[in-house]
Amino acid sequence: MSIAVLPFKNMSSNAENEYFCDGITEEIINALAKIDALKVTSRTSSFYFKNKELPISEIGETLNVSIILEGSVRVAGNIIRITAQLIQAEDDFHFWSETWDRKLENIFEIQDEISLLIADKIRENSGHFELQDHLVKKQTEDINAYEYSLMASFHKNKWNADDILLAETYFLKAIELDPNHVESIVGLSDSYSFMGMTGVMSFQEAWSKSNELVNRAMEIDPTNAEIYYQKANSSFFTECDFKAALDYAYKSIQLKPNYVEAQQFLSFLHVLSGKKEIAKKHLDIALGIDPLSQETLFFKAYFDYMTENYDDSLKQLDDCLAVNPKNIPAHAVKTLCLLKMERFDEVIHYFDDPSIQMVESEKIGAIALGYAFKGDDENIQKYMDILRERASTPDGFTEDAFLFMMYVVTGDIESAFQWIEAGIESKASLLLLRYADPVVETLKSDPRYDEFYQRLFPDAQHAPSKKKKELLDNEAVQVYRTKLLDLIQNEQPFLDASLTLRSLANKVGIHPNQLSWLLNESIGKSFNEFINGYRVEAFKEHVKNAKNSNFTLLGMAYDCGFNSKTVFHTYFKKETGLTPSQYVKKVS
Repeated sequence: MSIAVLPFKNMSSNAENEYFCDGITEEIINALAKIDALKVTSRTSSFYFKNKELPISEIGETLNVSIILEGSVRVAGNIIRITAQLIQAEDDFHFWSETWDRKLENIFEIQDEISLLIADKIRENSGHFELQDHLVKKQTEDINAYEYSLMASFHKNKWNADDILLAETYFLKAIELDPNHVESIVGLSDSYSFMGMTGVMSFQEAWSKSNELVNRAMEIDPTNAEIYYQKANSSFFTECDFKAALDYAYKSIQLKPNYVEAQQFLSFLHVLSGKKEIAKKHLDIALGIDPLSQETLFFKAYFDYMTENYDDSLKQLDDCLAVNPKNIPAHAVKTLCLLKMERFDEVIHYFDDPSIQMVESEKIGAIALGYAFKGDDENIQKYMDILRERASTPDGFTEDAFLFMMYVVTGDIESAFQWIEAGIESKASLLLLRYADPVVETLKSDPRYDEFYQRLFPDAQHAPSKKKKELLDNEAVQVYRTKLLDLIQNEQPFLDASLTLRSLANKVGIHPNQLSWLLNESIGKSFNEFINGYRVEAFKEHVKNAKNSNFTLLGMAYDCGFNSKTVFHTYFKKETGLTPSQYVKKVS
């Protein structure tokens, strides 16, 4: 089962409430992403369709999902109205809709109610999965802190220098109002790590702030998946600890299986350590959740580069850069790809175009490698001197890593291994990233390479998830199946148009998760198929009864428990192969 939550439309008179609509959408995505058996398209791919008027079937096909959720938000004073509807993507069948009017101060209860009800309706229509009692917890008692957090996330998700600084401002305001607001603390931590990796703030200062915040968040809520993702990044980029990074990333997807950033990172970690099949598995999961995200497509390009599919990698990188010419990681990997394709002059002159934005250290390193591969001794020496000078500064970690690559390409293998030994000792932040890079593949022929490889990438085992126990044993299946069928026969609850899986479970005396499992696994039907099948049979009996000759077909359908003309016609034709009118003519 799969769903995409399209951005909720802002129906408020104030256009500035856009951030609030985006926040509601993202919270529902995050809530549904906690359901293990439900594939939920990530925010990035869902938001690709914001303000785009396209057929639902086209969106469903593009995202490879079976169900679309769309809705709207209207805020007026302290009252919020939210509408939502579920649509089968293949045939544009609207099988559920609802409207809520609530006080804004109850926003978390609203989000939980909506998310649970949406999940219930998906389960009733499409098949079994287990549901927790709650999907959204109350983040804070201070609604203003929550609103600042939404504003911050709105800017953070734009991932550029100006907006990340705005995000920092709003996150700090949220934390000032509620010092224990975990979502803001983790969001600010993520913002600082981005600043450190892109030069907006010095590497050491940014990661110091990020780590302090994420540890603070861990003390407040150790069940937050984003915390473990942040710790995975910190372990990799600041501590050179591959095993810890891997452990934290797996913990993250254990808590939130649809967490696309963690799936991307696991693909990245595994391809670095040479486990290509496992890396591909996580990459495919990420592509399934987030097929339109430039970040996911970048990780695909990086996977192709690391597995030496340079033509495919270059094509994907060019596609990424066509969408976002300011994509710094894409430019960086593209230069490495060109080097492996022996297009050295292109790399040397790559940055002659002033429109290409690149961190200065990456630019110098790429040009230096271009000259190294060409064997241009004069320029090799010139750029080695530049790299050494810059590497000696507190933020010279990128230049330091390029020095290692230069040692390998120029054949100075002893200096390369001395650098590795020193890098392990000092926990050089980019050692893990550069050690397995195809640019330094000549190092692999040295017997010392495997020894260091084992030290850097220890073989960490992560057992697959255990198969869940069946919710009912054989004896209980027979007991509750009989009880259910007797109830249906004697009390005919299907005639109640408001009947839900939860209310039927209450009548049978079992948990909704157990009834869902019983229907799908033992009887072989979803809740809607099961109940609407009885409604169709009841309609047939109504048609045969002469007392009902004055009633319309739709009137009789409503008497039999249907609450929608579309649902009635859809299920009747599914059960009989005929439209209701065709059936009446046939039996008349």
